[in-house]
Amino acid sequence: MSADKISHGDSHLDSHGRKEQDTHETLDHIVPPRIYIIVGSALLVLTGITVWASYLELNVFNPIVALFIAVVKATIVVLFFMHVKYSSRLTKLTVFCGLFTFMALVGMTLCDYFTRAWGRW
Repeated sequence: MSADKISHGDSHLDSHGRKEQDTHETLDHIVPPRIYIIVGSALLVLTGITVWASYLELNVFNPIVALFIAVVKATIVVLFFMHVKYSSRLTKLTVFCGLFTFMALVGMTLCDYFTRAWGRW
């Protein structure tokens, strides 16, 4: 056993006498199973809506509708299953920065794609 860890029964204390689990804020929040059932049901309903929308004749709007539903589902997964909703502001900022970087890269790719002289060379 290391010098900074002291074992007393089944709890592990660090050198300052605190339990390891007390040093993490995220362990304080426990999501009730009811929330997971509601979120899982919402994801199933949105999956059904996605399948239903795929049979509609929306022409060029089919991928737009499908992507919109996928973004809503991904947001629900990130907020509830990845516990970002209950996390610190730093975690939320990290998720936002990752999303911003992704959108910037997609935007730059689309700018390159749309400004090419397709068939004009």
